[in-house]
Amino acid sequence: MTTMSAERTALRSLSAVAGARQAARTFLGALCQPAIGREQADTVVLVVSELVANALRHGGGAYTLRLAVHPGTIEVAVEDPSPWMPRMRAPALVEGTGGFGWHMVNDLSLATGVTSGPKGGKTVRALLPR
Repeated sequence: MTTMSAERTALRSLSAVAGARQAARTFLGALCQPAIGREQADTVVLVVSELVANALRHGGGAYTLRLAVHPGTIEVAVEDPSPWMPRMRAPALVEGTGGFGWHMVNDLSLATGVTSGPKGGKTVRALLPR
């Protein structure tokens, strides 16, 4: 089986997260048989949205999104220029300042990982069922 991949790079803008979601939907829609189910596609798009939003919020305002399909899985990778690794934290229920996203990404994914870039920054990966 061959793999398929797509890449999108953007700077902070009001439409950056929406653009990433659309890029993911376009990528998923182009998959050959077996096509991805609606529920799996929605999960991939949710993870893309969360990782891109975090890259914009905590990673310096720029990101590169990479999507790849492998036998049985979809890989979502988001690169940003910040060296700070994502961390689990208690959700801020009163302040409304977040804390839910990394938990959610880990719960929805088969595996997650973070690697430091050779010139700084990092890539956050999530492997999702196809």
